[in-house]
Amino acid sequence: MTESRSELVSVRGVRLHVRHWGRADAPMLFMLHGWMDVAASFQFVVDALCNRAGDKWQVVAPDARGFGLSDWPVAAKGGGHYWFHEYLADLDALLDHYAPSGAVNLVGHSMGANVVCLYAGVRPERVRRVVDLEGFGLAPARAAQAPRRLRNWLDELRDPPQLRRYASLDDVAARLVANNPRLQPDRARFLAQHWSKPDGEGGYGLLADPAHKIRSPQLYRIDEVMAVWEQVSAKVLHIEATGSPTLASIAGDIPLDEFKARFRAFPDWREATIDDAGHMVHHDQPERIAALIDAFCA
Repeated sequence: MTESRSELVSVRGVRLHVRHWGRADAPMLFMLHGWMDVAASFQFVVDALCNRAGDKWQVVAPDARGFGLSDWPVAAKGGGHYWFHEYLADLDALLDHYAPSGAVNLVGHSMGANVVCLYAGVRPERVRRVVDLEGFGLAPARAAQAPRRLRNWLDELRDPPQLRRYASLDDVAARLVANNPRLQPDRARFLAQHWSKPDGEGGYGLLADPAHKIRSPQLYRIDEVMAVWEQVSAKVLHIEATGSPTLASIAGDIPLDEFKARFRAFPDWREATIDDAGHMVHHDQPERIAALIDAFCA
């Protein structure tokens, strides 16, 4: 297993934990994890990259604010919540810190994929390649949903959600396997160690702020998202699992071809599909993901 090194970087009043793999002078791949996940989630892809390309790449992967070993913002600790666009601002600051000039390669999974795709449209001059792992956006919202969304948001602020506690590290690993039956037991055990910590009462708690579960009061406006995607100048590689259950879940009653028509907004977009994989495609098929990333970003 390729060892990582950790660093804490102060970003906009929050200390972010950043995990590094590879030579400090090698070309960078910035990787952003998904919702309720951590940077260590990319360990298996990094191992596959090293097996394939040696020390060709340096991987830089932050724990997003409120996840992993990164700080929880004070506002969230007091029962607040996380604005999605904070993740873009954090990425902007991290790139200023690690790569203040030139264009970079961005890889994102799920929520992280949505972040890097938006960032590539807002700062097109800063992005060379984008790899989108199972990032689809959300179903188009309707204005009529606004009253209920706002009411639910107020209710959740009044009675914030909580995260489940676990009796042992094995229970955390079992939860990961329940979420993804394809996950190999040794990988589940590794992830459990980075996904949780002892809670001081003999059990384990997840390394995530429960406030992440508060749903945003803002509606998802696909027309605005596509307007940003239209400004992307980088080449974009979209990777999804064949028959992705996440895609079907998000699309709902919308035919998949119609739902995925949104990707036409990207000026230079291509797609690769991975068999025998689910939403956590980088856990299920890390060697194939590493090969696609290496070839596309070379």
